[in-house]
Amino acid sequence: MIEIQRCFNTYLADWGVASELIPYITLFCNILLIALLAYLLMYIAKWATENFIHAFFKRTSTKWDDIIIEFKLLNNLARLIPVLILKALAPLVFINFPEVLPVFVIALDLWIIVVMTNVVLSFLKAAEYILSSSPLFKSKPVASYFQLARLVVYIAVGILMLSILMGKSPVYFLSAFGAMTAILLLIFKDTILGLVASVQISANDMVRVGDWVEMPKFNADGSVVAMNLNTVKISNWDKTVTTVPTYYFITDSFKNWRGMQESGGRRIKRAIHINIRSIKFVDPEMRERFKKFYLIRDFVERRELEINEYNMEHDVDTTELINGRRMTNIGVFRHYTQAFLQHHKNIRKDMTLMVRQLPPDDRGVPVEIYCFTATVVWAEYEGIQSDIFDHLFAAAKHFDLEIFQAPSGSDIVLAGEKLGGRS
Repeated sequence: MIEIQRCFNTYLADWGVASELIPYITLFCNILLIALLAYLLMYIAKWATENFIHAFFKRTSTKWDDIIIEFKLLNNLARLIPVLILKALAPLVFINFPEVLPVFVIALDLWIIVVMTNVVLSFLKAAEYILSSSPLFKSKPVASYFQLARLVVYIAVGILMLSILMGKSPVYFLSAFGAMTAILLLIFKDTILGLVASVQISANDMVRVGDWVEMPKFNADGSVVAMNLNTVKISNWDKTVTTVPTYYFITDSFKNWRGMQESGGRRIKRAIHINIRSIKFVDPEMRERFKKFYLIRDFVERRELEINEYNMEHDVDTTELINGRRMTNIGVFRHYTQAFLQHHKNIRKDMTLMVRQLPPDDRGVPVEIYCFTATVVWAEYEGIQSDIFDHLFAAAKHFDLEIFQAPSGSDIVLAGEKLGGRS
């Protein structure tokens, strides 16, 4: 290389070029020649990568090599070739300008760091994609950990660049950062809190992507679509999106419906309010009518036999309904409702199923239905629940029961008309 430069200098001198310009012309030609050589080698490496290595990867049955192609890991590695060539030949290029060589070497070192950073980031993106696609990590906040890894890479790159520019050891800057801890904690407060929250969420399996969560504080009610280091994105059922800081899933309460979704049954817990005035004992005529109801025919006959035996044993005067043991229309209605749910094909029989009477209030006596549907699909659940209560609302009058309903304006007008008609 040195001999070539000498011959080139002699050639320029023979051409009559001024001696003070020869070193600069030589430097320019050397830089141009090396740059062209570096670009040519990089092009060859890129061409070989795309036409041989990538083609080989595409023919394999494994998926990870296709992901390497997608995230351009090998292409980023190919960009190292011109930098390494320039650094190797820099002492020869700047042989006549030793004072410029250190500055050029520093610039090349910074370039190498930038290229290697791109290689590392490509690798992290590929690894994140592979792990996120794996069933083992499908419900884990993988994005949070890779965000933290990228943050560490950026900090390390910043320290290395400062170290090269200022000519000091990286340890010097790490020790200086110790004095800046308070400032760093203030700047990266959300990131640190998010990291701690992500670890706790993952360790305790509190939230997964795809879970239905409910956080009234943030008006969030929907499915978790993304989790990262700082935020959890929730797609609400009204098609809006709520973004909640990750650490609020540790500090605040929220409801996760995953248990319901995994159980395969969703709870129905709703009451029918019966007007107390319509509650009465079952007389013989009513009892005979109840015996015609298919779902409770056996119950009414069995109950009638049991009550008659008791009253005869205790010599009860049954001419008055209040004497002895009697069935009530609300009690028979409860058993009818229980039997109706037991025969319903869309109600789980292996989960809690009961019809109970709650304490009376200003709306009457609540008869509560507590059971679980055989589906967790929202639309199907609402349809089953509506069908059940449609039937029960219509069935109540067959037991001489009135369902409570607050009087409306038309009810008051109708009552006034009736009173006016009587007068």
